[in-house]
Amino acid sequence: MQVFRGMDIGTAKPDPDTRRRFAYHLVDVAEPSDEYTVAEFQAVGTKVLDRIDSSGGTVVIAGGSGLHFRSLVDPLEFPPTDADLRTELESATADDLRAELAGFDPTAAGVIDMANPRRVLRAVEIMRLTGATPTARAASGQARAVRTYQPLRSFTAVGVDPGSAIRQRIEERFDAMLDHGLVGEVAALAPTLGRTARRAVGYRELLPVIEGDQDLSAARDEAIMATASLVKRQRTYFRRDPRIRWIPWHHEAEQVLRSAFDQIKKDMPWIS
Repeated sequence: MQVFRGMDIGTAKPDPDTRRRFAYHLVDVAEPSDEYTVAEFQAVGTKVLDRIDSSGGTVVIAGGSGLHFRSLVDPLEFPPTDADLRTELESATADDLRAELAGFDPTAAGVIDMANPRRVLRAVEIMRLTGATPTARAASGQARAVRTYQPLRSFTAVGVDPGSAIRQRIEERFDAMLDHGLVGEVAALAPTLGRTARRAVGYRELLPVIEGDQDLSAARDEAIMATASLVKRQRTYFRRDPRIRWIPWHHEAEQVLRSAFDQIKKDMPWIS
């Protein structure tokens, strides 16, 4: 969500001073009204990586969404989408979409979660646009490479796990965002938020407050719960990746990270 201009506080975007000290990419590259897809993120991000790789530079990928991370390092391919078709499919019932999918691909349930309406809708959209069924796509070489975590480019991955302290950190982080003016930021952006930006955790829960349909205290609790749910999903996603070395967050872990950063500064002395 840091790709969207103006969504600063609620996405914990690096402040201007930090961005002057370090070369950030894919921050503030889209308007909040845009439907900025992971495919667009991949197209821009891989060009950045290729350019820096060719010059012998070092890149730190930080965050965030597991899918966006894998889109940069793994051979993910994103089938086309069509806004008019998507609108048509969204008006259909989940049962109708499941029936259509099963009619063309009786074994689809073996490769996608038929209980997930969004995944079923997307599978039907891809099938109508390309003719490729979920079973056929899952059998491709590209899909096998993704399933077995065979990367397109070499990298070192480290995950930092705060463990049981995560809930307290989530609450403190969201309260700090509120103290720094998140409600005002959401109010200013509300008329321009597109479908993607409106789904951002924190913004989604505060929009009813701006519209007068929810009180701030209840919205705060919902945003914290939504953040905790997002953390759980992303942790599960990343935990499946055997390439990530996990470090529990404690004093020793902080020293390990500081040592790693000191080494980066030796390799890139222009970083202060």
